[in-house]
Amino acid sequence: MNKFLKTIFVLTLCPLLAHAQKVVGGDISLLPTYEEHGVHYLDQSGAQVAPLPYFGQQAGWNAMRVRIFVDPSKAPADDQSEGVRQDLDYATALCQRIKEAGYQLMLDFHYSDTWTDPGQHSTPSAWTSSDPTILADSVYQYTVRCLNHMKAHGVVPDYIQPGNEITYGMLWPTGHCYPSGADYTASGATGTFANFVSYLKAGIRGCREVCPEAKIVVHTEMSKAWNVTTFYNTLGSQVDYDIIGLSYYPDYHGTLPTLASTLSTLESQHSDKEIMVVETGYGAQWSLNGSYSSTVQATWPCTEAGQKQFVDDLITELNKHPKVTGLFWWMPEDNEFWADKNPARPTWWNASLYTQNTGMPLAAMFELQKFIGKDPTGIALPTVPGGSLAASDDSSSALYNLQGQRQAPSAALPRGIYIKNGKKVVVR
Repeated sequence: MNKFLKTIFVLTLCPLLAHAQKVVGGDISLLPTYEEHGVHYLDQSGAQVAPLPYFGQQAGWNAMRVRIFVDPSKAPADDQSEGVRQDLDYATALCQRIKEAGYQLMLDFHYSDTWTDPGQHSTPSAWTSSDPTILADSVYQYTVRCLNHMKAHGVVPDYIQPGNEITYGMLWPTGHCYPSGADYTASGATGTFANFVSYLKAGIRGCREVCPEAKIVVHTEMSKAWNVTTFYNTLGSQVDYDIIGLSYYPDYHGTLPTLASTLSTLESQHSDKEIMVVETGYGAQWSLNGSYSSTVQATWPCTEAGQKQFVDDLITELNKHPKVTGLFWWMPEDNEFWADKNPARPTWWNASLYTQNTGMPLAAMFELQKFIGKDPTGIALPTVPGGSLAASDDSSSALYNLQGQRQAPSAALPRGIYIKNGKKVVVR
């Protein structure tokens, strides 16, 4: 290849490489449970479909996120009923399916038997020591054991979160702390930022040793935007990680200007890090009852159109920030259609991407792919000038017209729209 052609090739390829680095998808940790309860997932026409391939082939997603708890059988009954059930075997089986389907995978360690978030980070019941050195070793050993188990079953995560929403530390009470680095003292128990850092380091060390190619995500939430920027400044270079992960729910965290300001600050202060929104969601019928619900509904009504507009506006904002490389919707799979007599959960998640009483997907599901540059209309590029487009004999990649009639291989085709691999292709 001569120098001129090589330059053209590289310049042409660069945008494609940048595109490939961005990921969009959902945390589908409860999908197997819904399937076990007989839930029917439908497409936009009302036909029943397998949801995991549908998310990729029709919604255009390329990544999935899965949570894992230490021993969810020890979680409170209410938490189990709400979705705390992802032990190592459950998570491994789901992650196998995800990787086999061709998605990138983010694994989310909770380091607890139950939910972890800004209001709770209980130490696993089996980790009985209060000695920070022993607890750090427990984090390390558990991380290594889980990842080795997954690798033995053909699963290597592309991204790993050692801790979930750790703005206020992890493994409470010993790892309970403030984003500023201040200790947390209550009821005679003291948690320190130093303890928290030792736990986080231990988890990251286990990840790096077993899955050296995986990117490490440090995940916080935005209940107070000041806490986010303060947290990462306090953490500084004490731990080795690659990606700043954020939870952003408008009902709890406010409208987009708050997110925009936070992203700009993080990009400026931590220019060596990628940023991902690893959890988001917004209601299509009911709010999430957060502190900002009435304010955000003035911008995005709780309707299917309002939910879709939220996704559009969010992606428009995220694409203004070149460091933002990932977007994940939380619990898009929540769907009780045809499971009324045997519900998977006692309540509906109001930010699902399914209409619970019909089993059909909502418009926002298809809008998310815009983040990685895909068109929700399904019209794929490149278009084909001259009307010649080969179709192989393999039925999975054969070419059909819009009436469902198969086109002959290597045919000279009239101008129009055809279907190939579930996507629309323009011949012009």
